[in-house]
Amino acid sequence: MLSFLAGRESGSTNPFLLRRAEITRRIFSLDLSKHRDVERIDSLGGINSLNIDTIENRYLLSGGSNGGIAIHDLDNFQGETKFTCRQICHIPNSDNNAHRKSIETVQWYPLDTGLFTTSGTDKQLKIWDTNTLVPADTYSFDGIVYSHHMSPIATKHSLIATGCDKSTIKLVDLRAGSSTQMLKGHKAAVLCVQWSTRDEFILASGSSDNGVLLWDIRTAKGCLMSLDQHNGEAASAANKIKTAHNGRVNGLSFTADGLHLVTFGTDSRLRLWNTTTGKNSLVNYGNIENDGRKSIKFSLSSGGCPDVIFVPDDSNLTMLDLHGGTQIKTLRGHYNQVNCCVFHQDRQELYSGGNDRNVLVWLPQTDHAYDDFLKTDSKTKDKHSFTKRIAATTDTWSDDDD
Repeated sequence: MLSFLAGRESGSTNPFLLRRAEITRRIFSLDLSKHRDVERIDSLGGINSLNIDTIENRYLLSGGSNGGIAIHDLDNFQGETKFTCRQICHIPNSDNNAHRKSIETVQWYPLDTGLFTTSGTDKQLKIWDTNTLVPADTYSFDGIVYSHHMSPIATKHSLIATGCDKSTIKLVDLRAGSSTQMLKGHKAAVLCVQWSTRDEFILASGSSDNGVLLWDIRTAKGCLMSLDQHNGEAASAANKIKTAHNGRVNGLSFTADGLHLVTFGTDSRLRLWNTTTGKNSLVNYGNIENDGRKSIKFSLSSGGCPDVIFVPDDSNLTMLDLHGGTQIKTLRGHYNQVNCCVFHQDRQELYSGGNDRNVLVWLPQTDHAYDDFLKTDSKTKDKHSFTKRIAATTDTWSDDDD
């Protein structure tokens, strides 16, 4: 690192290289935080889904197996060394507007923290007004909603893709207030859906039929392509049907540049796909425990060298080299099955939730000087030197310009 700093000072090193090296160092040093935690809310039950808003990168949205919802503030305005991320608001399952069964997916509206969305096993998708904590709209489906997703880059549509117990994908238009399109191609329940991070019209879906389909929603000819784990080289007649995995596909995520797609199946395999050619990259990640029917939310880092996959593995989280497949380390801290994790790209922090009802914080390791600093008498610290949080008096979620 000193050589990077010296090169940066002399102008002989590209500043991008220093940034990438530091991001990589921070990612590889992630460990369970000794100084920060997230306030626990037992009424949520097991944590099934987490999402950080993309506007301020500050608010953590979580949904639980009991149908409850919580929002935590991740910012430390007091400047304290030991810090608990407190809940800002909480919607218990006893609320008249809450989900009656398990919440499977939560997501912030990509353009404004004034809205967020939830869906679950009560066969409903809810659009929530963050200021009133009341649903602005509710959509009912014929089967369980295993997953839903809004495009993080869309400017020409406001569609929510939903993966349900039925074999069709329904697209809900927020502007029209109704379901506008159905995508037919899977043979069984759709367990996960994800919009491309490169093209706002490209959608990926994973199903109980062991398949992964890529869609261009502008065409009416069916799916764009069906991903084949054998890259068209299946030897037997039984393998002529294209499958992405030898088990249900219940997790998928695009890389930050949208050039690759990572899928996760109940065959305990991760696979990396080229989204342009649809080819399996044949990266061997080894066996990762996965025997669930619900959607598994794993996360990818960006900006490092190499980039990393964070994937739930029973009661642990496994870190894997995205393009090399090598296992980097195992993060241990949960006492039960881990269901989801979300990576904070700006701070290189990881948040994970599981059936132990905890949201754990994983931070880059600091040097010993910081640990020694924490051991000093807190009474000697000048707390008045820290920036104080300004209390909100009006609409704190939506932009005034909107």
